[in-house]
Amino acid sequence: MFQTEAEEKKERVLLVGVSLQEGPEAEESLRELKELAKTAGAESVGMVIQNREQIHPGTYIGKGKIEEVKQMAYALEADAILCDDELTPAQMRNLSQELDRKVLDRTLIILDIFASRASTSEGKIQVELAQLKYRQARLVGLRDSLSRLGGGIGTRGPGEKKLEMDRRLIKSRIAQLGRELEEVKRHRQVTRSRRSRQSMPVAAIVGYTNAGKSTLLNTLTGARVLEEDKLFATLDPTTRILELPSGQEILLTDTVGFIRKLPHHLIDAFRSTLEEAKYADLILHVTDASSEQAESQMKVVYETLGNLGVTGKPIVTLFNKCDRAGVQEPLRDPKADRTLVVSAKYGDGLEELKAVLEELINERNVLIERVYTYDEAGIIQLIRRQGQLLEEDYRPEGIYVRAYVPMDIYGAVTPR
Repeated sequence: MFQTEAEEKKERVLLVGVSLQEGPEAEESLRELKELAKTAGAESVGMVIQNREQIHPGTYIGKGKIEEVKQMAYALEADAILCDDELTPAQMRNLSQELDRKVLDRTLIILDIFASRASTSEGKIQVELAQLKYRQARLVGLRDSLSRLGGGIGTRGPGEKKLEMDRRLIKSRIAQLGRELEEVKRHRQVTRSRRSRQSMPVAAIVGYTNAGKSTLLNTLTGARVLEEDKLFATLDPTTRILELPSGQEILLTDTVGFIRKLPHHLIDAFRSTLEEAKYADLILHVTDASSEQAESQMKVVYETLGNLGVTGKPIVTLFNKCDRAGVQEPLRDPKADRTLVVSAKYGDGLEELKAVLEELINERNVLIERVYTYDEAGIIQLIRRQGQLLEEDYRPEGIYVRAYVPMDIYGAVTPR
């Protein structure tokens, strides 16, 4: 199939950021924005950073810098300006008028990526809800410039047709999506309750986007989740059972990747998905040890977990991608209970991870030692399924068992 000239041409974007403090944070954030733009299908043609004490309330950057950006955009033939923060409707409208170009912000491009990646009905509902809430506040300004928006970044998902709706129709659609999401949330709570009754421990896999969470899940369980060296390669959570060396089973749940300045619209929309970590028994924190920004990425992960109310859980930090050149020694994570150096891709360190998981599970279990009559043999099946059977000996008086069992089933396996 032949591609048209329009399909082949990528949007050329000029990246613009504001640095409010000394240090490399603004430059690192812009490099990440460049990757986001690439993931969304755009080509970054340049970067501009303005040092300011605070973001300009009307135009994001100052008037002098606006003129510099305008000339640079003209010289580099940029189709659009991509700003590294979420702009207010007034900032987006004013900046677009001053630069005479389409203006995008970090939130819009992340939403655009999510719209192109969502595959399940739940994911699509969450993305559309986040997009409509974002665009609802910007409807008037966007309506003025719809003729210039055309296609490309910022128009996927609900798209222009929904942008042209009046506020009443968008509000109605948001309410409908909210009801559908509540139904999904109730279904997720039922699933969690069922897991709780089964007393199977749950580990949530969290981490910065593209740290290797899906690769870890695939290698451990054969889940066949999409793996790509891109930001937000997978959005929809996947849960699989991992059998540990002792025969114990644990549920592993992959979650959506975190990122700097994760839009609050997405946090609200994906809250039921992100809260898988809140209800897990322990956290597997995957960090890209080969990244120069590994420490700042870990900080973002912990800030996001804190915002979600995920506290007081055992944390195992996995310094992943140890197979890549440049990883000299593991980073330190003072907030983790355990740290391991692994390669999710090649399986290095994963047997040690399984041993650590067993150890952490057994810390929340109770050691029992008793003799069951042969009429009570069915109880031993429950111990095998939900606990760790350490010793089993058939004797004349009954079956001797030494095992670790969860507190949830302690009463069931120790009848009077």
